[in-house]
Amino acid sequence: MPEVDPASPVPPSSTKTQSNTLDEPYQPKFTVVTVTYNAEQTLERTLQSVASQTYPHIEHLIVDGLSGDGTLALIQEYAEDNSVCDHPHDIQFIREPDNGLYDAMNKAIDNANGDYLVFLNAGDKFHSYDTLERIVEGVTSVHGKEFDEETWPAVLYGETDIVDDKGEFLRHRRLQAPEVLSWRSFLSGMLVCHQSFYVRTDMARKFHYNLRYRFSGDFDWCIRIMKEAQQQRMPLFNTRLILTDYLAEGMTTKNHRKSLFERFRIMCRHYGCLAAIGQHLWFVLRLAVKK
Repeated sequence: MPEVDPASPVPPSSTKTQSNTLDEPYQPKFTVVTVTYNAEQTLERTLQSVASQTYPHIEHLIVDGLSGDGTLALIQEYAEDNSVCDHPHDIQFIREPDNGLYDAMNKAIDNANGDYLVFLNAGDKFHSYDTLERIVEGVTSVHGKEFDEETWPAVLYGETDIVDDKGEFLRHRRLQAPEVLSWRSFLSGMLVCHQSFYVRTDMARKFHYNLRYRFSGDFDWCIRIMKEAQQQRMPLFNTRLILTDYLAEGMTTKNHRKSLFERFRIMCRHYGCLAAIGQHLWFVLRLAVKK
């Protein structure tokens, strides 16, 4: 287990969602995870996006791999502003070396105090100021107040928009979230962006990211989560919302070819090599027809 940096700008939080009264619907706590390393140029809009959320039950868990630029100063300023705002949320900060993005995410899984994990890395942001509030209202409106801590969905998912390095809209994500999602859906590709795939923390703790994968570990992780949800007969809930504005130049985007090879290996592992090859032949044929 990683230790919280003693020089951390904020103390760790162990606060869980407060119990609701019998006549109120359950309101889960969301742990928003932000992994940083020399993220001074893109981090601020992510911090502002979390700070502006209208939903009150938020923990922001920031995992920094010993940034050497102005990242720490931005986090300190963010924590100071949060401490004096009308409705502060919990902030937890871990600062230590790591073995890459997925190792840092594993630390977040182990240290999260919320009921759901939301991965929102530097440069990414919530699509709107009330994204989390609208998710909770949506689940409650469909399932009613009787939905409690034990019966909330294994996964909450939605759509994604792509933004540039200034945070401005570029396009809707090409792959769209299916109306009904299952682990078999990802044979057609990663139909739900990692940042728009919210997982119950108790479910996530069963599966760490596989560090053998450098670029597509999130693809493998999401499939394993959905397989477990099916085995446990737990629902995957389509929010029918655009949840995330995703920075186009993520790690997978920058290493597109290597990521594709990893995804093929992952598809062989979960769906069988014949199915993976057949699907990739279909990808090539579809691309040729479009041209």
